[in-house]
Amino acid sequence: MKNNRSSRAIWYTPKYVTRVFTKTTRVKFCFRSKVTPRERNMDQKQILELYEYNRWANARILDAAAKLTADEFTKDLRNSFASIRDTLAHIMSAEWIWLMRWKGISPKQMLAPSDFPSILLLRRRWAEVEQEQAEFVASVTEESLEATISYINTRGVRWAYPLGQMMQHVVNHSTYHRGQVITMLRQLGAEPVATDLLLFQDAKSGLAV
Repeated sequence: MKNNRSSRAIWYTPKYVTRVFTKTTRVKFCFRSKVTPRERNMDQKQILELYEYNRWANARILDAAAKLTADEFTKDLRNSFASIRDTLAHIMSAEWIWLMRWKGISPKQMLAPSDFPSILLLRRRWAEVEQEQAEFVASVTEESLEATISYINTRGVRWAYPLGQMMQHVVNHSTYHRGQVITMLRQLGAEPVATDLLLFQDAKSGLAV
């Protein structure tokens, strides 16, 4: 296909995602075709375990943050999200907004970190998100993991991906930002915490704390 750089460019990325770029709109449309069984990355059992790990890792990070003073919790450490509070709120907000999208709702904005001035308020809201998320995860089937879900992001752009891929994306996103929190804990001189997947497996087997 011949591209006209002055007007728009269309190309096909791996996994059959089609993106259209124009002068006025960065991403006009994105669609992912249905996943076949051979392409599926994770099955229902693996997704359940992945989210069990995610809850375990989030709990460990929150426990570590709970030992900080109020000033340390909100101190600007010049990260991609300024403070430990802001980074944790971003993790929670992302898990919440993706859950809403899976349920057919497209929130127009993320949760505001300023709504959580203390770790107590953050954990209270997080517990609500986690409960609703756990109920959703428990309800997924092999068929629903393959189904393509469309949503509109906070910039007003429509995207569509298979549910299973989005669920993996969310845990990967949370893992990335938990790593940032661990770095910030070290910056504050606080005790960091390990959240490796294999440590979770050891904890389940009674081999680690």
